[in-house]
Amino acid sequence: MELKYGFISTDDHVQEHPEVWTSRMSKQKWGDRVPHVETQDNGAQLWVIGNVPQDLTVTAVANAKTANGALAPTRWDELPLAAYNASERLKVMDADGVDYSVLYPIVAGLAGERFGKIADADLELACVQAYNDWLIEEWASVSSRFVAQCIVPIWPMERTVAEIRRAVALGHKGVVYPASPMELKDVPHINEPVYDPLWAVCAELEVPLCFHSGASPKIQMRAGEAFAPAAALAFGAVVRSVSSIAVLANFLFSRVLYRFPKLKVVFAESSLGWGAYEMEYADYQSAADGLQSEEYSIKPSELFQRQCFFTCWYDQKSLRVRKYPGSGNILWSTNFPLETLAGHATRNSVFAEVPEEEKRQIQWKNAAKLYGL
Repeated sequence: MELKYGFISTDDHVQEHPEVWTSRMSKQKWGDRVPHVETQDNGAQLWVIGNVPQDLTVTAVANAKTANGALAPTRWDELPLAAYNASERLKVMDADGVDYSVLYPIVAGLAGERFGKIADADLELACVQAYNDWLIEEWASVSSRFVAQCIVPIWPMERTVAEIRRAVALGHKGVVYPASPMELKDVPHINEPVYDPLWAVCAELEVPLCFHSGASPKIQMRAGEAFAPAAALAFGAVVRSVSSIAVLANFLFSRVLYRFPKLKVVFAESSLGWGAYEMEYADYQSAADGLQSEEYSIKPSELFQRQCFFTCWYDQKSLRVRKYPGSGNILWSTNFPLETLAGHATRNSVFAEVPEEEKRQIQWKNAAKLYGL
């Protein structure tokens, strides 16, 4: 493949605009349950998803392009155009030296979890399909530099698999799924065999299964009311990344990866530093508890290196321990338009001590292979 900048950003976000669902879902059939924006008496706006109000502080996020990233918008028109318009986003990508951008949602939830909470399975599917169609029509069709990833109904599993097949046929190159679906509704634990069709279809279609940090609120501590806005923003970013510790541990020990050796798993917005600790600790505990047997025939760290990826965006000091996950298992991003460190100069500084071939692996080669670019 030919790259102009030598960088594939593997965790960016699209801001869904107010017509994504209202223009694609039947008002006659779904009424006010169609996701839409409402204006309150004080002039402030909020999203309403399935009759559940969602504050703009969590559904309209563009910290990287606002004058004060700690102040969330109260109205849709306060958001920068590059957050929700593909043509404007391309200009930002050129300015930041980004060849390709792998996309995750915002309004739908970082892993589609807001739709996963909807009790009506038909409404959940309609919302999911409208998002997936929109992402192809208004982003991937605008430029091949946008790498679309589908969200899916979390249950029943036959609908999950059917939507993955439909979306991949449309052009989606990854599958975004909440790592703890049993938090969202009354469904089996994610380690149960009933999820095997999910692992199998992703392996068959050779698309990565992506778990974005922050999509499992019960394993992530929230900021208290005493936090100032800037402190709450910083706190949320830190605990969101490390909430992936439990998710990774589950996949290292649940035997899903053993049973589906061709499945590729991405831990998005994970950061990197804690990975060395987890690799070492998992290997130690596996040996101490006698798991090195036929059922667990390779070390957890080797399992990770065979099938898993961390996604990072600022981890200069953490790159020094990259040998633990392996340079072939690290992806990089700008995290745009959330809190971000972008641009050539920033990346050159972060990667100053990394050998050139490893730098190319992390900045674009791993992603190009993973997403078939």
